[in-house]
Amino acid sequence: MLEIATVHGPARAHLQEAADPVGALVLGHGAAGGITAPDLQAVTKAALGLRFSVALVEQPYRVAGRRSPAPAHQLDTAWRTVVEHLLDGPFEGLELISGGRSSGARVACRTAVDTGARGVLCLAFPLLTPQRSQAAARKTRQPELDAVTVPVLIVQGDRDPFGQPAPSPSRRVVTIRGNHALRSDLDAVRGAAVEWLASVLA
Repeated sequence: MLEIATVHGPARAHLQEAADPVGALVLGHGAAGGITAPDLQAVTKAALGLRFSVALVEQPYRVAGRRSPAPAHQLDTAWRTVVEHLLDGPFEGLELISGGRSSGARVACRTAVDTGARGVLCLAFPLLTPQRSQAAARKTRQPELDAVTVPVLIVQGDRDPFGQPAPSPSRRVVTIRGNHALRSDLDAVRGAAVEWLASVLA
């Protein structure tokens, strides 16, 4: 585990390094969750099997013991710092795939250009803002997806209350059984990750 200083406090990167790695996968957690989320663990195992070194990153607010997420600009700034540190250190020379679940997927999308990611892996991308009331309109995060110019994989539950992203020529969407937690079919999560990761750096 590496503790990495950022302007918003220390972040932590939990490393699992492959022998003779073909690339690096850096994953972030959801807004109220941590790196032990079942889908993050499933993708980590799948990536290691393909000889990707993996870092599971805890944002500074989680390291500090806070449950409420930091503002988006703080998350993005800390993420850029962590990725830069990893690419200058244990992941030096490796092609980067960035990603995460829910809020972590949004961070990876927003910072894809700055970090030089070759692809972005999104687990349970929260396309729509939370439902505050039946009358209130929900905003979409579609612009965050559309701004990504590298290949994107989205694994989404078919009953995800945060909506269903649409595919595009560079964006693959795999819909599996389940809700936002993606716990109902972890084999499907692993299978989607394996197929996409095996092709994205080809």
